This record gives sequence, structure tokens and C-alpha cells, in this order.
Amino acid sequence: MCFQSKTPFTSERIHAAAMYCSDGRFGEPFDDFLTDGLHLPRYDRVAIPGGPACLAGYPETRGQEQEMLNELLFLLDAHSIKRVVLIQHQGCAFYGELLDVPKDRVRLLQEADLVRAAHFIRRQTPLTQVEGYFAAVDGSAVKFERVDLD
Repeated sequence: MCFQSKTPFTSERIHAAAMYCSDGRFGEPFDDFLTDGLHLPRYDRVAIPGGPACLAGYPETRGQEQEMLNELLFLLDAHSIKRVVLIQHQGCAFYGELLDVPKDRVRLLQEADLVRAAHFIRRQTPLTQVEGYFAAVDGSAVKFERVDLD
């Protein structure tokens, strides 16, 4: 089988990366938000279960923390990344299944993890432009709310 995409290839880099959860239900809303909401077409994707939570200092994610740092450093060097967008989402199984966080405390913890991940990135890389968002399901739509990372 051979498939040819109707989307044309553009070689110009956008110099931005997004780190988010690999939950496939959110893939298209994340792309829509990053491309149309933040005007970051062709952003570099860093997707892993729990997304930015792997940089929040959990013992369960120690190995992933170093891998994600290595990936960010590579992208920073090879793709001249200057901006990183961190996204957490409602109903993330990482928090419910791996960390066993009660449902009524998940969002608060996710927002705190965005702050911790941003501080980690700023300490470990020369990046200063790091921003965070929370994706909440609203009926059949997904709304993105900015989270203060300072």
C-alpha cells in the first residue's frame, strides 16, 4: 500500500515544541489549539503518558524524566526550539491509574505539575519561554485554559 498525503510539505520550522499526554482522544483538539489557537503550525511534538507530569519529580517517572530532558535538549539544538507549550488534560489516566490520585484532586495536581515541569525545563535548559494550559472537556468540545506557571 502507498498513501500520499494531500497536505503539502513545508520545510520551514516554527521553533516551538509542545509536550502533552499521548491520549489519542485529545490528538486532534491539541493540534487544533496549537495550530489555530496559538498559531504554531508544524510544532514539534513530545507526547508521553501524563505529558509534562514526567518532569514533575515523581519517583514513578524518573527514567522518563531524563529521556524527556534529552529529547528537549536535542530539539533545542537540532530544531532551534525557543518556545515550549505544556498541556495537561481532564481525565488523564496517568493520574488516576499510575498515581492513584482521587478524581476531585487531579486537576489541582495537574496544574501544580505544569508549574513544576516549567521550573524543571527552565533549570535544565536555556529555554525561558515556557507556557502551560489545561484542556477541559465541555460537552463535545475541548476548551484550553492558560495556567500561570510563575
